[in-house]
Amino acid sequence: MTEPTASRRTVLCCAAVAFAGATVAGCSSSSSSSGGSGGTEEPKSSGPVDLGPAADVPVGGGKVYREQAVVVTQPAVGEYKAFSAKCTHAGCLVNGVVKEQIQCLCHGSRFGISDGAVQDGPAPKPLPAYQVAVQNGNLQVTKG
Repeated sequence: MTEPTASRRTVLCCAAVAFAGATVAGCSSSSSSSGGSGGTEEPKSSGPVDLGPAADVPVGGGKVYREQAVVVTQPAVGEYKAFSAKCTHAGCLVNGVVKEQIQCLCHGSRFGISDGAVQDGPAPKPLPAYQVAVQNGNLQVTKG
């Protein structure tokens, strides 16, 4: 009795299906038991992070701090807001603040600078807000 053999076509087809499954699993979002935000949940911080001079954040605009994954905005003079810089759609870092909107160029989501609310999708949720304070002219942000 001879062992069945797989054709080249069968082997390639199975490999393609396995690769596609791994790719879809890698792109899917997951939620934690505490009501996660589609895989973009931020780790908790133990204390404030110094981001540098508050003067670097323009009125009516904002600045993305890529290394810290934070975006700070100044909707009105002296009013600072801080949010996660990770888009709630696919976890891309937002890339800037233009025309009073926090923008993510990965898929076109836009968020409000005063509340982080979704103004244009596909992002399903607002950006998580952080506490922000100005100490000696520098921005201090606390995650969590």
